[in-house]
Amino acid sequence: MTHSVSQSSPQLAIEFCGLRFSSPLVLLSGCVGFGEEYTRVEGFSNRDVGAICLKGTTLEARLGNPAHRVTETPGGMLNAIGLQNPGARNVVDHYLPLLDFSETRFVANVSGSTVEEYEAVTRIFDDSPIDAMEINISCPNVKEGGVAFGNDPDMSARVVEACRRATTKPLITKLSPNQTDISENARRCIEAGSDALAVINTLMGMAIDIRTRKPIIGNNQGGLSGPAIKPIALLKVHQVYQVAKHHQIPIIGQGGVVCANDAIEFILAGASAVGIGTALFYEPLICPVINQGISDYMQEKNVTRVADMVGTLELF
Repeated sequence: MTHSVSQSSPQLAIEFCGLRFSSPLVLLSGCVGFGEEYTRVEGFSNRDVGAICLKGTTLEARLGNPAHRVTETPGGMLNAIGLQNPGARNVVDHYLPLLDFSETRFVANVSGSTVEEYEAVTRIFDDSPIDAMEINISCPNVKEGGVAFGNDPDMSARVVEACRRATTKPLITKLSPNQTDISENARRCIEAGSDALAVINTLMGMAIDIRTRKPIIGNNQGGLSGPAIKPIALLKVHQVYQVAKHHQIPIIGQGGVVCANDAIEFILAGASAVGIGTALFYEPLICPVINQGISDYMQEKNVTRVADMVGTLELF
């Protein structure tokens, strides 16, 4: 059975930061490499997704964390890859030319350990065909004792300001759930120049091998993704939407989406687009199925545009 609803149903197309997405679905950073790898999956089509976020990229090449880097948990997955990547210049020179920009939108994921590094990586991607950039502010700030940029509104704003200076391309700031007030952080990032927000990044977690009495992840802790975090992600999207809607800032809602119902929940909570990540590991061709489910729901509710459903959650 094949699905190609995103090609035949124009109501799934959305506008995101001035870019046309053929579908509200976005493949999340870290789950599809640098875009070209995923096209090797038989039956996969870039046209089934609105955008693809490339793997987190730093200024210099990184080897990443020691093994084990990934482990399954009940209802989810822990990962601590450590931003293994070939460096921004290498990505622009050798990976982007392999991508077909006529099929979908491609978003670079900008990462760094200092504000200056974020700005430098952004400048490199600014001089490339990349459509937009996602700022990964969950990285540790080496100048501040390893505190993640994304857990402090002041540091988050400084990173966004630096990236804004370096490009006119759309900037999407990925917000961390591991902070006290995500709404305040969202407001600061919007004021600093972010064009959109991705909500949420992974939650920090741990898994233990009781036989060895050691953490399973070589980094001791990792980011938790998958269905286990969906209720938290939905609440965070709803909270951030209360701020973002007043500035007309779109949100990519993400965290545990495995079916069309999940995606629709995020849209109702305030997301203009929906990220797909962990689900791709066990069902690489899940996107056209989710597209079909969203389309069916829209027909049932007599809705002609995805945008007409965004933030229509009715609270008690």
